[in-house]
Formats: sequence, structure tokens, C-alpha cells
Amino acid sequence: MACQCGGRGAYCYNYNFNREAFPDRRTRKFFRNVSAFRFFKHGLFSSKWRSSAAATRRLILSMDAREESRSTILESAKQKRVPIFVMMPVDAFAIDASGIPRIRKIKALTVSLKALKLAGVHGIGVEVWWGIVERLSPLEYDWSLYEELFKLISDSGLKMHVALSFHSNVNSSSGKGGISLPLWILEIGNLNKDIYYQDRHGFSNHDYLTLGVDHLPVLSGRSAIQCYEDFMRGFVNKFEPFIGTVIEEISIGLGPSGELRYPAHPFNDGRWNFPGIGEFQCYDKYMMEDLKMAACQEGKPQWGNRGPENAGCYNSLPAGVPFFEEGEESFVSDYGRFFLEWYSGRLICHADAILARAANILEKYQENNQTAVSLVAKIGGIYWWYQTVSHPAELTAGYYNTAMRDGYDPVASVFSRHGAALHIPCLEMMDSETPSKYFCSPEGLLQQIRSVSKKRIIHLIGRNTDERFDKTGLWKIHSNCYHPQAEAVRSFTYFRMNDKIFRVENWNNFVPFVRMMSMDS
Repeated sequence: MACQCGGRGAYCYNYNFNREAFPDRRTRKFFRNVSAFRFFKHGLFSSKWRSSAAATRRLILSMDAREESRSTILESAKQKRVPIFVMMPVDAFAIDASGIPRIRKIKALTVSLKALKLAGVHGIGVEVWWGIVERLSPLEYDWSLYEELFKLISDSGLKMHVALSFHSNVNSSSGKGGISLPLWILEIGNLNKDIYYQDRHGFSNHDYLTLGVDHLPVLSGRSAIQCYEDFMRGFVNKFEPFIGTVIEEISIGLGPSGELRYPAHPFNDGRWNFPGIGEFQCYDKYMMEDLKMAACQEGKPQWGNRGPENAGCYNSLPAGVPFFEEGEESFVSDYGRFFLEWYSGRLICHADAILARAANILEKYQENNQTAVSLVAKIGGIYWWYQTVSHPAELTAGYYNTAMRDGYDPVASVFSRHGAALHIPCLEMMDSETPSKYFCSPEGLLQQIRSVSKKRIIHLIGRNTDERFDKTGLWKIHSNCYHPQAEAVRSFTYFRMNDKIFRVENWNNFVPFVRMMSMDS
């Protein structure tokens, strides 16, 4: 792939290598000596190298030459108010003793909705779970829970941001049960664990289906893409009267937590802890078959037998991990570039396939100004080790983003082609509040995403990563939503509604924040 470094000067860093941050001499030496200039000198982007997965490359590279974005040209939004959507509680739904999904604490929820409306909140974010609606059998949809909830929200005078959620939150629900994938999917997975992502040790992640089954009819005769498309079409047909009137934004789930990424950093199951670099997730048999095919097309069949064997483990730090250093079979070697191009390219193709179908289903609503609805897609906020050359935590998550390569531009390009707004995290975060020894930079990540969104002419929608009620965190959200060198974000999704938000000390900060965001700036 051609060098993407033009204009990336803002992401080439002067590192502060001090003994306090890295007491170990070898660790300091690693970060000090990994030089971008040496990579160029040694021919990092030499013409002898041909990227993997030719079809993927043609898809991505052709976007610059012939992309006709379906996004509308952004209006100047510097004076525009930013609507606030508050996400429903993580434990809003439960499965009762008879196996029927229910809304929990519905009386308390009704009171909460009225309070949020009075505070100036624009709407509510609602996850529409695949594991609730199509829970028991393929193509048997039960929308009754959402009919009840949508009426409750609408009667409260609030709008909605709906997130069609094809993932599970069992491992991220803080021990409160959570929503699994549909039971019939779990039954298939019991017989064929390769429908899930796997790490190099064979451990499966049941939060989301592997993209290896996107186009394979292994799910009761349907592929994963067909399952997602049928679900999206069923939702739109069921709730058509709400779309564009009460439902203003529809987010399409693309991976774990709804984000376009691999589950490289699985939390709450004991494998990963911050700030580990994570592990590559490509060892199910379907992805390995695809890798072998890509390697054969590259003329290097030996590259298709495995992923990187020298990339450390979930909780490794980058220093001393050969794949994320400079040398043979590192991320800058011929093999490293082949693998990362394939790994990230498959993720981009996954997004392209799903968003193409979503855009087609929603097309008539986007063309009618009176019932306009925004198509939205989320990416993850992998901000640790961002200020290193290799960006290892991003690489394992599927973002081929390094000090020399903009990995978010091809993602934004796909979103733009389908008219999707980019839902970005970390708006409450400051570099000064993160541990410097882990080379974190949520602000640098956010600035990079702002740049690619401007280039690709797409709207941004913001959200917080960590819960914040303090004035400093809320003011940071406001300043990021109204950044002086960028368009205001289209809306902001606050994560999330719970008991703490209504405590007096927090409510007294939250209400002025909402009203400040609701005023023209």
C-alpha cells in the first residue's frame, strides 16, 4: 500500500523517555530507538512488497479515486446545539423465570425518563438486542419488549438513538446477568466453536460471531450477514412509524460492544487487563482458511499457516515483544505488513458488507427530509500505547494504525460511502489523566479521527468511555463537542443512565451540562 504519511506529522511524537516512567534500561532503549526515519530508510514501503488480499486492497485503494460519498456535505455546525441522548441502564432488561425478557424496574424508569426530559435531555439511547428479539428460533422475532419501551419513551416526549446490537454483553455487564447471543446461535456454537473468534490458544470469545462466517450459511442455512440483514429489515418494518420522527439515529453493531474491532482485549473474563497489548483474534478455522488463501495469492503460502508467533500475549507490554519492534517478522517486515493488511482489511470488508445493507434498508428514510434518520457506526477507543511507533493495542484490535500509516482513513472511507456517521469515544478523556508510562493519548486519537472525518466528509457522534459526573470531565466533553478547529459533533450519547446520575451532587453538575450543550455555542 502506498505510504499514508502525508499530513501525519501531527502523529509523529517526541517521546519523553525518563527513568521514572521506564526504570528498566532495556525498555527505555526500545522506545527511544524505534525511529520512523529508520523505517523509511530501510524501505518500509518498498515497491517489492505487494499487499495481501488483492480484493481487499482494490476495495480500499479505489475509494480515493472513485469514491462518491453518499454523505451530505456537512453544514457549518460551529453554532449548532448538540443533542444529548442518555443510554439506557446496562441492566435495563432481564429474563424472567419463564424465559421471557422483561423491562426491569419500569416504574423507576418512568420517573427517570420524566426527570431527564425536564433536565433538557433530547433523547434516550436503546440497545435492541439480537439475543432478545430472535432469542429462541431463527427468523422468529418477538418485538413486544421494545414496543412497550418505545411507547414509554415516546410518551415521555423523548427521542431515540437505537443501537441494533448483534453482540453479547454477558462478559461486560458487571455481574448483572447480561444479554447473550440468541439461544439458537449458542446451540450451534456448542457444536461448532469456530463460529466465534478464537485466539492462538483456541480460546473462543462468545461476544460476537467471527467475520469468517459473514458469507457462509452455517447458521441454520443462513450466513451471519443474512442474519443481520433480516434483523435490520424486520426492525424497520416493525417500527416504521417511529423512524425519522421518534427514532432519529440508528447505530448498526459491527463487533464486540457494537464497535468495529476484534475482541483483542476481553475484559471481565480474566484474560486481559489494562494496559496489555491484547492478542490477534484470527484462529477460528474460517479465518485461517481465508488467511491461507490470501497467502497463496501473495505467492507466500507459508504465511498462511499461522498468525504472528512473536506478538506476546494479552497482558504483554510492547517492549521486548519482537513483532512490535523492528526486525525480521516484525510489524514492518514483509510478513508483518502482509498479515496486518489482511487482518485489518477483513474487518473493513465486514463493515462494508453490513453498512451497505443497512444503507439500502434505510435509504427511503434518508431521502425524505421530514423522516430523516441518521445511520451510525461505532469504532473503539484504543488509546493506550498510541504514542509508540507500532500502536500495538490498535493493531491487535484490527486498526492498522502506526506512526507511519493512518489506519482510520480506510475505516472512515467505508463509513462515508454508505452515509454513516462515525460514533467516537473518549470525549471525556484527557492525556494528563492517563498514566504516562503507558504512552496513552486519547486526545491524539480523537484528533486523528477528527482529521479523517473532515477528509471523508462524514458527521461525528460523540460518547464517553468512562462515567463522569464531575465538572472537569463534563466540561471536557463540551469542549470536544465544540472543538474550535472542527465541526461540532452531531449529537452526544452519554453512557449511561443509572442510580448515580440522580444523586444530588451529580445531578447538580449533569443538569447544567445538558443545558449548556442544548444551547447554541
